[in-house]
Amino acid sequence: MKDKFDILDDAVSEDGKWETISSEYLFRRPWLTVRRDQVRLPDGRINPEFYVIEYPDWVNVIAITEDGRFVMERQFRHGLGKTCYEIPAGVIEEGETPLEAAKRELAEETGYEGGEWSLVMTVSGNCSTTDNITHCFLAEGVRQTTSRHLDATEDLEVRLLTEDEVFALLQNDKIRQSLMAAPLWKYFASRISMNKRARPGK
Repeated sequence: MKDKFDILDDAVSEDGKWETISSEYLFRRPWLTVRRDQVRLPDGRINPEFYVIEYPDWVNVIAITEDGRFVMERQFRHGLGKTCYEIPAGVIEEGETPLEAAKRELAEETGYEGGEWSLVMTVSGNCSTTDNITHCFLAEGVRQTTSRHLDATEDLEVRLLTEDEVFALLQNDKIRQSLMAAPLWKYFASRISMNKRARPGK
């Protein structure tokens, strides 16, 4: 009988990889690059037009202060046309590791630094049409030590929320950015699992 975790060995692989016959860039700007590929599937069929949106890799951070509050951001998102709660996030700059980028983004956007850092997960916003990865970190015990240094076009408000408030936002579909909802759900799922294991007699 196979171990229940054998599925992890090839859960993310290159099985069935398509062959790229040709590529053409249709649009190239610092924040958006659109590529049109002609590809051959493993069974020989050809898709003459498959579009890929290229982005640099991203990071986001679940930052929790020394007194247990979540460092959240609230800002208007033009694509959706809504002002939303989010966790700090940004682009990995050239030469940075994901952890370095995450620490820089947290400090620049919120002024919070320090704490104990760990990787929560790595996810793709859309495996079908985007080529980048988001590295999601947890920073526990952060404290405000510096002033914010926002980019010229950034306009965001920092808010400190309780664990119950953040969980309520998730439960009521008020965290609209899926790349941020995913690590937050994993964080709370881990907390619930730990609490169950800690209960006496269970």
